Formats: sequence, C-alpha cells, structure tokens
Amino acid sequence: MNTPKIIFIHGPAASGKYTIAKELSKLSGLPLFHNHLTVDLLLSLFPFGSPEFIRHRESIWQDLMTDAIARGDSVIFTFNPERTVSRDFPKTLQSLVSKAGGQVHFVEVICREEELENRMEAASRRDFMKLSSRELYRQLKQSGAFDYPPIPSECKIDSTHSSPEESAVKIIALLELPMEKTT
Repeated sequence: MNTPKIIFIHGPAASGKYTIAKELSKLSGLPLFHNHLTVDLLLSLFPFGSPEFIRHRESIWQDLMTDAIARGDSVIFTFNPERTVSRDFPKTLQSLVSKAGGQVHFVEVICREEELENRMEAASRRDFMKLSSRELYRQLKQSGAFDYPPIPSECKIDSTHSSPEESAVKIIALLELPMEKTT
C-alpha cells in the first residue's frame, strides 16, 4: 500500500498555486483542498485575522487533512504564507500527518514580482475571495503581511513562464506521483 501524501503547494498570492493544483489534481486524480475553501467559509462569520478566524482556519486545515491521511487518502493543499498563520503551521501539520501514517511534500511556487502584480487583477482571481487588487497587495506587502519563515521545500516551481500543465507534470515527476490514466 502506498503511503498517503499531502502535496503542500505554497507561494505568494497570484503565483499560480490554485491553477497549478487544479491541473495537478486533473493529471494525478488526487483531490484538491485549496485554502480558500476554508478561508471563504470562515469569512462568512469572522473578520480575516480575528482570533476566531485564525483558530478555526488552522483547526479545519489540520483536522481534515489528518483525517484524509488516516483513511489512506492523499490530498493536494494550497497555502499562501502570511503573518496570520502560526509560524509553526507547516511543521505542526507535518507532525500530525506523520502520526496519522502519511507524508507531507512541500512544493514552492515562485514567480517574478512584476508578473505577480500583472496577474493580481485578473478576472480569475475573483473566484473565491482572493486578493485581487494590485494596490492592496502592495500595501499588505509593505506592511509585512506576507512575512513568513521560509518553508523548506523539496520541489520549487517557477510559474513566471511555465504553464500550469507544465508545472503539474514537473511536480508529478519530481515527487514520483501516479498519473491518472487518460483514454
């Protein structure tokens, strides 16, 4: 039996995490649990960054992923490192997943700053409650909102010039994930 995995895709807003993860899900057959499912749910009740929001967000992320791993299911997860997330979240998740019998594989998505800003106001960013204002992005960045300790990653994807499909295929090859059979 294969060890269940969390494919933990992280990177800045507008770097292409969700788009790459959707393609990875399509190609690998693994389910996608992207961070905005939880974020958008909690925004319906709590302000972003409030103590309740923070507590429930991390609890939901950890509980759902460790339950999936305990069932033997692998999952793709997207994550935008920012200061309202506890600094030890990746390490804590890794420990919980390991105790549940799984592994976490960290994949960093990088993108040149100019391209991030160009993508920021794209219509596709209006899916979910994503950051979609170049000006707000600049303000948040300048205020340190995205300051987060580096997450050691075994795979780094530069999405500046590569397509989501190319990025997903690279992740599959580097992490030796199965490809979904297409006929």
